[in-house]
Amino acid sequence: MQVSHSKEIANFHIVGINYKKTDAAIRGLYAINPAQYEQLLEHARAVQLDDLFVLSTCNRTEVYGFAANPGQLIDLLCRESNGDKSQLEELAYIKSGEEAIRHLYQVGTGLDSQILGDYEIIGQIRNATKFSKARQCLGSFLERLVNSVLQVSKLIKTETGLSKGTVSVAFATVRMLERICPDIKDKKVVLLGVGKIGRNTCKNMIEYLGVKEVTLINRTLQVAADFAGQHGLQYAPYENMVSEMQAADVILVASNAPQPTVLADHLRNASPKLIVDLSIPFNVEAAVGELSHITLVNVDELSKVQDETLQNRLGEVPKAISIIDEHMEEFLYWYKMRKHAVVLKAVKDKLQEIHTREILQQKNGGHYKMEDIELVSSRIIQKMINLMAGKVRKETDKSDQYIAMINDIFETGVNQE
Repeated sequence: MQVSHSKEIANFHIVGINYKKTDAAIRGLYAINPAQYEQLLEHARAVQLDDLFVLSTCNRTEVYGFAANPGQLIDLLCRESNGDKSQLEELAYIKSGEEAIRHLYQVGTGLDSQILGDYEIIGQIRNATKFSKARQCLGSFLERLVNSVLQVSKLIKTETGLSKGTVSVAFATVRMLERICPDIKDKKVVLLGVGKIGRNTCKNMIEYLGVKEVTLINRTLQVAADFAGQHGLQYAPYENMVSEMQAADVILVASNAPQPTVLADHLRNASPKLIVDLSIPFNVEAAVGELSHITLVNVDELSKVQDETLQNRLGEVPKAISIIDEHMEEFLYWYKMRKHAVVLKAVKDKLQEIHTREILQQKNGGHYKMEDIELVSSRIIQKMINLMAGKVRKETDKSDQYIAMINDIFETGVNQE
């Protein structure tokens, strides 16, 4: 199948779902892992969609790119994810043109994040676009736009207080643990998954809550061993996961596996526990939450943790928007100038074609004389005038605009009033 579309800004779309309209369970259906992302881009190239990227985080999945219509981006996402197309069409937000561009600025600067000012999102955008570029699916428009967003994000971080204070999923976990498990420093904690979120949460627990008895479990044992060695913690092989969980008081799950790794059968006869699922899609089976002796918390509940830091950040939003406005205007100016450059080059090529044809006709195998050159130049000038006059005669409803533009471009000094 061939997909025909132009790189006009009206054909730039974003299709996505986020925390505002969907819960974590639904978002998990449309989450894209690296293998799925690879397949999605491969299919995109096959249908000539070659300027796009996918942003998939715990709070959102979005496809940004050029297409004849947004439905083509929906098809791409549903083809590789576990989600249903009709459900996505009902829940998704779609933005096009300048609205889509502004959305990316707002996402990249944390204005659209579940936790206002979340600065981690910009790294996720950087990684998503780097992945796409490495597979020849990031064109000059998107690369320039993302670079502008990266610059704006940095400016907002340094020139406003939008990202000041510690508010993140990892820190929200600590605040929640502090509230519902005040004696956690005396509890046995198991961390399943030692990726970025797991590491950050663990470090926050140690620093803010004084937690010391933490056992790390990771599919790659060496990753757990290295982190445990750096922080004086314990670690255990993945094969011991069930027994370690059964002996724990608090279980943090940040494994980010495609399917649940913590099952109800693992804990059915265990002692009371608090389980925090930080993964998208969920890595704790829903049935675990139905066990009477288990308290299960997921990322959506964590995001409700409020802090005075967030109130302070709200006051910085107008400054951030002002910076976005300024740089978005610069980006749109670049886009328009690029379009003009294409037209001007085409005009130059057209004039070169006329020039070459006239020279060949005049030369006829002989040497040039001054009168030959003057005659050729005269004919070229006349042909240019004829081209402009023909267009003005053909487009009668726009003739006054064309003449005014030509008058202005060539600075004739003629007063048309």
